[in-house]
Amino acid sequence: MAWSTREVAQLAGTTLRAVRHYHEVGLLDEPERAANGYKRYGVAHLVRILRIKRLTALGFSLSRIADMGEAEEHSPEALDALDEELAATIERLQRVRAEIAVLRRNGAPTDLPPELATVAEDAELDSPGRALLTVMAQVVSPSTINAYTNLLRTEPSGPETAEFDALPADADESTRQELALRLVAYGRELRARHPELREPLASEPSGPHDAARTIDVAINELYNAAQRDVLLRVRRLRADTDEPG
Repeated sequence: MAWSTREVAQLAGTTLRAVRHYHEVGLLDEPERAANGYKRYGVAHLVRILRIKRLTALGFSLSRIADMGEAEEHSPEALDALDEELAATIERLQRVRAEIAVLRRNGAPTDLPPELATVAEDAELDSPGRALLTVMAQVVSPSTINAYTNLLRTEPSGPETAEFDALPADADESTRQELALRLVAYGRELRARHPELREPLASEPSGPHDAARTIDVAINELYNAAQRDVLLRVRRLRADTDEPG
């Protein structure tokens, strides 16, 4: 007795499309055809389809199954490699579940890493500050994220920060310079308490220059002319004193 394509697919608990795909990628030999032109599948085909299903359920890709050939025994190397891949997948999924638990528990936003999201909410950053932090989280290293997380967790915002956030675009020269001077002093105090901030872009994955360029683009879009001028003054004042970071 022989089965049609539909019948063998039903027996194997799979679909017509899957059986046809196994033929296309060379995993399943083409059966003989009956006089009417229809394919006639035998026990060997059914066993092969069931084996393919079992291996894919274990996590083997079709290309890896093809490399195994028709052998019923699986090499220890292939099983070891698959086990390592599955362990990595489990670890990733466990991290994802932990992140989801944090989001559910704290109602934290999803645009930031979980360790940073909660403290960012507690710090009550304004919209530009949140957006800038989100951009930074994409281009800086984990150590830098940890440094800023610790900073937000332990340091209340100073009056200089609030004044900068509220600075109007038409702020006069003296206001800008005086605020820049106070921000430099404030930053110096923060770096004294948090030395990990001294070289925040030294080890970024994309390189310090690319990370700094990305952050500059975000700053130029998020802040008004007076705020950008104050930040430029801060940078120049720090460069004049050879301060790192």
